[in-house]
Amino acid sequence: MDPQTPQASVIWALAHAQHGVVTRQQLLAAGYGPDAVKHRVRRGRLHPLGRGVYALGRPAVSRRGELMAAVLVGGDRAVLSHASAAELWEIRPRAQGPIELSILNADVRGRPGVRAHRRSRVDTTTLHHIPLTTATQTLLDLATRLTQPQLERSINQADALDLIDPETLRYEVDRHRGTAGVAALRETLDRRTYRTTDSRLEQRMLKLVRRAGLPLPETQRHADGFRVDFLWPDLGLVVEADSLRYHRTPAQQHRDRLRDQAHHAAGRTPLRFTHGQISFGADHVAATLLAVANRLSP
Repeated sequence: MDPQTPQASVIWALAHAQHGVVTRQQLLAAGYGPDAVKHRVRRGRLHPLGRGVYALGRPAVSRRGELMAAVLVGGDRAVLSHASAAELWEIRPRAQGPIELSILNADVRGRPGVRAHRRSRVDTTTLHHIPLTTATQTLLDLATRLTQPQLERSINQADALDLIDPETLRYEVDRHRGTAGVAALRETLDRRTYRTTDSRLEQRMLKLVRRAGLPLPETQRHADGFRVDFLWPDLGLVVEADSLRYHRTPAQQHRDRLRDQAHHAAGRTPLRFTHGQISFGADHVAATLLAVANRLSP
């Protein structure tokens, strides 16, 4: 297609917004007749990706192009959902298997590489111009499949990306009463068992807290002028999980010392555990936590 013509300019703009993908209906709406579309397919200017959907210019498309193509093949009532929506939201890694769609109030037609779910109700939005389920809806859909630790990691990731926060998510879950996944999501969000963490390292740390038999701490709270990983206000105990990434330079270590000194000055006891200790020294970490907590208990 000559990008200098008005018709081609429209299609190239659409393809740019749609990650290199256009539909037959969009081509016809731009002024290309059926024969012109066929001619461009034969000449290698359009490359079929599915029924009525083409890659423009070259056959290879990005992963987002693949996801967009699947939605476009699904039709006007199709949105990315489940594991594929989680992938696009970046709250779960890319899953092996077909791209997943939800089809609203329409017949579901399977095709190679796509798994379709017929839905009567689903909350949708767009991300990177691709229609998909909302972050909350995606978490609800995932809740029927994931283990509790996996679901907790996805919630933490959504929180870290500012897609949701736990309290808003709790409200949204209540709004979806009767929907599959609500019970599992509620259990994970229960204040007695769920804590917001910034990293998988901190999630491992919480497991060791439970292993030591200690009450769950407050997480990501401010104390003595700093945001801390874990805080037991009644014990005056602050625990930090030092990742390899954020605690290795001299400047970062200097700031860590200032934090510890501020906690000491305020009458608290700061404890730090390294990445290696949390990952490979579980017995030592749990025993140390328990010993310090017992010493600080009134």
